[in-house]
Amino acid sequence: MTEMQKYLAEEVAEDLADGIITRREAMRRLGLMGVTGATASALLAAGAAVPAVAGGKRGRRRSSETSWAPVARESITWNGPRGTLMGAWAPATKARGGVLVIHENRGLTEHIRIVAGRFAASGWSALAIDLLSEEGGTGTFEDEAAVAARLSQISATTPGRFIEDMKSGVSELKRRVRGRPLAAIGFCFGGGMVWQLLASREPRLEAAAPFYGPFPEGGNLKGNRADVLGVYGGLDSRVNATREAARAALDAARLKHELLTFTEADHAFFNETGARFNPIAATEAWRRTLNWFDDAGDHDHH
Repeated sequence: MTEMQKYLAEEVAEDLADGIITRREAMRRLGLMGVTGATASALLAAGAAVPAVAGGKRGRRRSSETSWAPVARESITWNGPRGTLMGAWAPATKARGGVLVIHENRGLTEHIRIVAGRFAASGWSALAIDLLSEEGGTGTFEDEAAVAARLSQISATTPGRFIEDMKSGVSELKRRVRGRPLAAIGFCFGGGMVWQLLASREPRLEAAAPFYGPFPEGGNLKGNRADVLGVYGGLDSRVNATREAARAALDAARLKHELLTFTEADHAFFNETGARFNPIAATEAWRRTLNWFDDAGDHDHH
């Protein structure tokens, strides 16, 4: 193997170690380079076990084997402000913190359950709340259109209900991950819900990541302490029309924040089951969100 071949093969190993590609894809790429079998396996094992250290030098080689998959979710219930609330709970083995996950206008789907499991596999225990618990849960509706219609109706008639339920979700999360930092994330409708949760004053959150969520008109974010990562798709003109209002409110509340726009992505780009899924933007948004939560959790806000 020439030096350039070795360099290119090691790049594949680094991509795997950084989580950019899967092991299967790494083996496929190495195979195209003529690196197969035990040689390929050894190369990938070495790449996963050799972190960069200060000064650009590499640490001592050591072997390791790691498995990663979304943590299995269990359906749970707890006592909410008006009755039983439902959700999907995914516990991390050694939780760095807890994340409340707010669903899209499709309700608590398998996609959102998997997002909770991904957080748990990455060190953050996650509770995905079903905001249609009072109706018996998302599963009682015949299709997505019926779910969206009911969420819209509740938003128009009793908007405070969702806020009360989310606050109850934060309480349940706090009970399950005692003494650990708490965060919230939501997508589309759920992103708007995260903004509303912050606008209702929720000082128990260390971090929040509303994904392409419309900012509430006249929303005031004072009274929070969360570091906020606002995620947007550059092609999502409807939600982006509220981005400046979000920025002004974040500035007024003096909250640490970053408004992150993926210029080539559209609304709902994170959802792999949807037509607007953008895998490149989704991968980078996930990485940055985890880093944001980790950084916020490391801060001493007390």
